[in-house]
Amino acid sequence: MKPNVAAAKAELSHLEIDENPATVRNKSRDFFWYSPVLKAEMDHLEADFVVNPKSEAEVIEVLKTCYKHDVPVTCRGGGTGNYGQAIPLAGGCVMHLTGMNKIKEIGAGYVVAEPGIIIKEMDAELKEKSGQELRMFPSTYSQASLGGFIAGGSGGIGSANWGALRDLGNIDRLRVITMEAEPRALEFTGEELHRVSHAYGTNGIITEIEMPLAPAYEWVEMFVRFDTFRKATEFAGQLTAEPGILIKLASVYAAPIAHKYFQRVKKYVTDQDHLCGVMVAPQSMAAFQTLLNRYEGGEVIYRSDNLEWDRHPGPVYEYGWNHTTLRALKFQKDLTYLQVRYGDDIEKIMTAYETFKDDLYMHLEVMREGAGISFAGLPIVFPKDKSELDDLVAKHEVMDCMIFNPHRYTLEEGGRQSTDKRQLDFKREADPKGLLNPGKMISWDEPDFDYADMYSYVKILPKPAPESEGAQ
Repeated sequence: MKPNVAAAKAELSHLEIDENPATVRNKSRDFFWYSPVLKAEMDHLEADFVVNPKSEAEVIEVLKTCYKHDVPVTCRGGGTGNYGQAIPLAGGCVMHLTGMNKIKEIGAGYVVAEPGIIIKEMDAELKEKSGQELRMFPSTYSQASLGGFIAGGSGGIGSANWGALRDLGNIDRLRVITMEAEPRALEFTGEELHRVSHAYGTNGIITEIEMPLAPAYEWVEMFVRFDTFRKATEFAGQLTAEPGILIKLASVYAAPIAHKYFQRVKKYVTDQDHLCGVMVAPQSMAAFQTLLNRYEGGEVIYRSDNLEWDRHPGPVYEYGWNHTTLRALKFQKDLTYLQVRYGDDIEKIMTAYETFKDDLYMHLEVMREGAGISFAGLPIVFPKDKSELDDLVAKHEVMDCMIFNPHRYTLEEGGRQSTDKRQLDFKREADPKGLLNPGKMISWDEPDFDYADMYSYVKILPKPAPESEGAQ
C-alpha cells in the first residue's frame, strides 16, 4: 500500500511537528557529504515531515500511527553519522529524538539516559554529579546524541582502552520500541544487545540506554612528533598495548596532515613531521614518558596541562577519528576518506602506506581488541570519482585489508559484508511491514544477495508519491 502521509500527519498534529521545508530538509540530513558518492546519490532525499517526540509514550504513538498509514519512519539524533544512517531513503517521517535528553539515573559505574541527550552535555552532568564519565564517545562529542552513537557508531575516543562499542561490557542495557499495530517495549541485555546496536534504527527505536561509566580524569592531551611514520605507528601501538598506562586516545597522522590541515598546530611542525595525538591519565604520565624515551626522536610538542603555545589548539580528540577528515575538508572540499581494519599487523600498515602514497595520507586510530590491539585506518583520500574509489577499495582488499566502506549506505556494505542474522530476525519480528529506515538493510530487501559480489548492490529508493496520490 502507498503511504498516507496526510492522514498520519493529521493524527499526530497535537505533537511537535516540523513542516517548514528548510527545517525538514535540515533534519533529513547527516554527514553523508563526507563521501562524494553518497553526496551525489542522496542529496535530493528528504522526509515529508519531522516529528519531535518528548517521551517514550509519544514515540509509541508515532510508530503506531505511521504503521497504520504505511508511512516509513527514520530515526535521527544529532545527525553526525557519515554513512547516511539518518537519511530517509523513502521519505515519510523523520523522528527527531533530541527532545528526549534526560539522565534518568546515575549509579556507581553506570548511567541510565534517554537517547537524544547530547554526549558532551551528558558527560558534563556526570562529572559534576558523580565524578564519573562515559567510557567512549565519537569525535563529534559536542553534537552527537547517545542513541545515535549506539545505533550508528562503532567506536571512538576511549576505544584505545575499552575496545569497540559492541564489545562485551560497553553497553549494559537497551530499551527498544517495535513498529507494529501495537508497539511493544522490549528490554535487551547480553547477547540480545546486538539485535539493535549499530542497526541504524532499522528494526526498533531505542528509548532508554544504560551505559557503563569510568572514573573521570583531567586527561593530559598531547601531540607527539616523530621523524618517521613507522616510529609514530609503533609508539601508538605500544602505548595502547601497555596494560599499566591508562589512555583514552592514540591517533597517528602521517606527514603532511598536521602541517597541511591542523591550523593551530601548523607552526609547530613541518610537512615532514608525523604526529601522534594522545590522551593520557595524569597518574600515568611518568610511565608514558618512560615509554616515549625508548623511541629516539619522539618529542612532546604540546601538553594540555602545560600550555606554551600562543593559541590553545582545542581538544586533541577533535583532531582524531572522523574529525581528521573533517579538518581536511575545510581546506579542500573534494577530499574524502576510507575506513580500513589492519589488525595488529604493522608490516601490513607499512606496505599500505608505501603502496598508496599517490592516493591518500595515512591516518590511524589504535583500539584495544580482545587481549591485544588493532589499528583502524581512516586515511584522507585524494579526489576520486566513484570508479576510482571502488578501485582503491579493491586494491586494499587484495592486500587483505578489511574495508568498512563509507561510500555505501547499507548496514552490510559499511559493516562486515554479510547478513547479521540477529538483526534480520529481529526486524522480521519488530518491523513486519519494513517501515523502519527502509533501504538500509540488504538482507531484508534481497535475502538471497550474493556478498561475494559485495558492491554490485545498487538501490536508492524513490521518494514516495505526493500526498494527493498517496492518500487512501
